[in-house]
Amino acid sequence: MPNEWLRRRKEDQFHRLAKARGYRSRAAFKLQQIAKRYRPIRRGDFVLDIGAAPGGWLQAAHQVVGNQGYLLGVDIEPIAKLPFENIDTLEADITSEEVLFRIVSLGHNRYDVVLSDVAPNVSGVWEVDHARQIELARCAFRIACNVLKPSGNFLVKVFQGSEINDFRNEMKARFRVLRIVKPPASRAESAELYFLGLGFLGSAEGS
Repeated sequence: MPNEWLRRRKEDQFHRLAKARGYRSRAAFKLQQIAKRYRPIRRGDFVLDIGAAPGGWLQAAHQVVGNQGYLLGVDIEPIAKLPFENIDTLEADITSEEVLFRIVSLGHNRYDVVLSDVAPNVSGVWEVDHARQIELARCAFRIACNVLKPSGNFLVKVFQGSEINDFRNEMKARFRVLRIVKPPASRAESAELYFLGLGFLGSAEGS
């Protein structure tokens, strides 16, 4: 199985393109494709990237926001420094109670966009992996509801499964529009989808 996985990865066009273009992960193309079609990120935006390691989405988002914007990448793993002065990184556990305080303490407490490509370490037991991933998505959602500006946008990865409809309804209640997206760079056999909330309606009691 590991040899088969390596073979498929080497043959993956987006993996090859990522290496050729200096992106830290093939996932950069997923964000590029979503950004091109739905325009959730604009030049000059302040962007919070949750689960940002190794930094592919930070690279892709920076291409959109330019030097006028700001990006903060948060991950439980360290993120190697990127060559842009307007990108900061924070090593933190998004499930911890203190993570929101640590994010806000860096000096920016309102963001135009929150991104989350976070996923659990896969166990191979699908219902377990799905439940863990939805819980991480909910953690990202809670953070987003506390730091997004009114009318801001939120993009989050989800795994298909029994809890996906409940989470979709939670998001629909907080955004003007909810899109369900599977970008071309997402492998066809993958169960991942992205929920894109456009037009944040504002914080609610208890967020």
